[in-house]
Amino acid sequence: MPVTTEHKTYLNFINGEWVKAESGSLEKVVNPADTRDVVGFVQKSSSEDVDRAAAAANEAKTAWRKLSGAERGQYLYKAADIMERRLDEIAECATREMGKTLPEAKGETARGIAILKFYAGEGMRKTGDVIPSTDKDALMFTDRVPLGAVGVIAPWNFPVAIPIWKMAPALIYGNTVVIKPATETAVTCLKIISCFEEAGFPAGVVNAVTGPGSEVGRRLAEHPGISGVTFTGSNQTGKIIGRIAFERGAKFQLEMGGKNPVIVANDADLDAAAEAAVSGAFRSTGQKCTATSRVIVQSGVYDRFKEKLIQRTKDITIGDSLKEDVWMGPIASKQQLDNCLSYVEKGKQEGAELIFGGERLTEGKYENGYYISPAIFDQVTQEMTIAREEIFGPVIALIKADTIEEAIKIANDVEYGLSASIFTENIGHMLSFINDMEAGLIRVNAESAGVELQAPFGGLKQSSSHSREQGEAAKEFFTAVKTVFIKR
Repeated sequence: MPVTTEHKTYLNFINGEWVKAESGSLEKVVNPADTRDVVGFVQKSSSEDVDRAAAAANEAKTAWRKLSGAERGQYLYKAADIMERRLDEIAECATREMGKTLPEAKGETARGIAILKFYAGEGMRKTGDVIPSTDKDALMFTDRVPLGAVGVIAPWNFPVAIPIWKMAPALIYGNTVVIKPATETAVTCLKIISCFEEAGFPAGVVNAVTGPGSEVGRRLAEHPGISGVTFTGSNQTGKIIGRIAFERGAKFQLEMGGKNPVIVANDADLDAAAEAAVSGAFRSTGQKCTATSRVIVQSGVYDRFKEKLIQRTKDITIGDSLKEDVWMGPIASKQQLDNCLSYVEKGKQEGAELIFGGERLTEGKYENGYYISPAIFDQVTQEMTIAREEIFGPVIALIKADTIEEAIKIANDVEYGLSASIFTENIGHMLSFINDMEAGLIRVNAESAGVELQAPFGGLKQSSSHSREQGEAAKEFFTAVKTVFIKR
C-alpha cells in the first residue's frame, strides 16, 4: 500500500486505487502507550469521498454478484493467506494504535484470518430451499441474493476482527463494501485492506474511506447507493445511524453497548471465578462490549471472593503493550481515559467504596500515555451510575445478593443485554440463569467476554438491533430471500 515514509501518510482505497481525500486534510493517529509515537496520518475524508466509493461499489456489484460462491471464496482464501504472512506486522500496528497487548493483538489477527477462511468455505454452502407447491406441475424454491453495496462502520476496540467479521460475510454472499474504520485504528484497517488488494479483488469490490463519523459515517448511512449499513459502536451513535437508514428504507444492523454481569454463586469455584472476572473486566483494558462490568456475588462467599479478586488484580502489570511482561496496556485515547476517570469519581460521589485502583498513572514510564490502574468498587447498589451505565474501561462494580434469584433480577435490571456469565456447580442455578437471563450471549463457568467465530453474536434490549453477526447467522443480514415459482 502506498505510504509516504517521511510523514507516514496513508490513503483511502477507492475503486482499486490508493487516493487522497478531496479535502486534502489529514488526521494524526498516535500510540496511547506513548503519544510521542505517531503511528501515521490518515485521510480526513468528507461526503464527496464516500460518494466516490459508493459509486465504485455500485459499479462493481453486478460482476461480483455473478461470480459463483466458490469463486468469491477463493479471493477470501487468498486474503487470509496474505494476512497470515503479515500477522506480526498487523498485530503490532493494532497494539500501537489501540493499546491492547501484543499477544492479544496477535490472537485477534489470527482470529481475523480464521474468519476469512470460515466465510470462504461458506461460498460452497446452500443458499436456499425447495418448498413443496400445491401445484403438482410446479417447482418452488428460495434463493438468497445480496443487498448490493454495503456500508461498514467499524469501532476501534477490535481493529482486526470486527472489520473482517463484517466484510467477509458481506463479500462471500455477493455484496460489495465501503468501510469506514474508526480513526484511532484506521492504519490497522488499511493494512487489512492492502491484503485484499494484494489478493486481487476486482476494483470497486472493497473500498475504504477514513474520516470523522459525523460526516463519513453519516453519509454512508444516508447514501441512496448503500443498500445496507452494519455498525458497531456506542448506543448514541448507533441509534442515529439506524434512524437515518430506516427513514430511507435501507437495511441496518447495530451492535452497541453492554453492562455485562458475572454472577458468583455460593458453590462456585472462587479461584476460577476471580480469574474470569479479572480477565473479563481488565483484558484489553476493559474496552470490550462484552467486558465484565458488574460482579454479583452471593452473600455466603462475598468476602472470600472479594479477597481473591483483589489479590489477583494486584498481580496485574501495566505498561507499554509491546513489552513482553505487560498484562494490561493503556486506555485507547484521552477521551476514553477522561470518560473512565469521570465514572470512577461518580462512583465515589454516589457512595460506592473504591477498594482498589481507579487512579490515573502519570509517573515515570506512564508519563506520556493514557494509563489507569484497574478499579474495584465495593458497596455498590444497583441504583448507582457505575452499576447501570457502560463505562468501557477497567472498572468492576461488586454487588451483593442473598439468592441466585435476586442476583439474576439485579443482572437484568439494566437497559443492556449483551453477555452474561454465572459461576456455579448447581444445575438448577445454571438452568435458571440460562432461562431467565436477558442477554444474547450466555456463558456458564466462563468469563463474560468472548464468542466463537462460528456462533451467532448479538445482544438483546438496547445492546442490539436484534440481528446477529458471525457464523451462518450473518447470512440473514447480508442477503434477502427471493422466492421462485416455476410452472411447466
